[in-house]
Amino acid sequence: MIEPIEYIRKLEGKSNAHLIAFSDGKDYVVKYFQQGFEKSLPNEWVGYCLGRYLGLPIPYAKIVEIPQGFSSQLPELLQMSHTQSQFASLYVPNCLDGHQVSSVPNIINHSSLAGIILFDYWLCNQDRTRKNILLREEIEDSYHLWIIDQAEVFGSYNWQQSDLENLPVEMIKSATHQIMVSFIEDEEQFFKQLKLIQTIPILLIEEIVELIPDDWNVTKDEKKAIVSALVTRRKKILPDLLHKFIKKIYRPLKETSINSQTR
Repeated sequence: MIEPIEYIRKLEGKSNAHLIAFSDGKDYVVKYFQQGFEKSLPNEWVGYCLGRYLGLPIPYAKIVEIPQGFSSQLPELLQMSHTQSQFASLYVPNCLDGHQVSSVPNIINHSSLAGIILFDYWLCNQDRTRKNILLREEIEDSYHLWIIDQAEVFGSYNWQQSDLENLPVEMIKSATHQIMVSFIEDEEQFFKQLKLIQTIPILLIEEIVELIPDDWNVTKDEKKAIVSALVTRRKKILPDLLHKFIKKIYRPLKETSINSQTR
């Protein structure tokens, strides 16, 4: 297992993220467990594993152990609620978030965008803001897009078990989704992604949830509720949400885009 060797800096945002260098020679964005945000780390773990299975552009991540002796030497970490396990995501250098890029003429990995939108609707991620995407310019005016920060999937970073049984089923207001739509050439991409989501083995979902560390304080009943919510939403809720998204968001935006190009 990799070990932390150098604290670099605290990162912006409410998610309590810190940039730390590890013994494998790489830098990771490490999120600590914190009071008031009790479900953010379980959310990150479940979102990461499912996103990677779906082939979405999520930076490589893993559960790591930060020795208390390391944290106690640093004022930035001294006040953290110390748990043995933390969530660490590989730092992607030379990126800007969506707010920092005024114009995005082209997204290189545009084939992933429909999947990102369906993923957000499946996991009820209402926090896909411009700050939660990263853009790295690979060639002039062409960017590779990454998605980060799944801390608020399941509707909240401090959800209760009863919340999972009543997750929202309405359209997500996301300017970031609207940006993505302009690069999705065919609505059939959404239906291919839906089929992939619906064929993820339930045993795999159960295994991902079961691997949530004990010190993140997710009960057995809450773990069962996570699995139940995911299975129910992908079968009964997601198809309806997809049809509404295509009708109310995708087609109107694409029509507007086509009309503007032909003028």
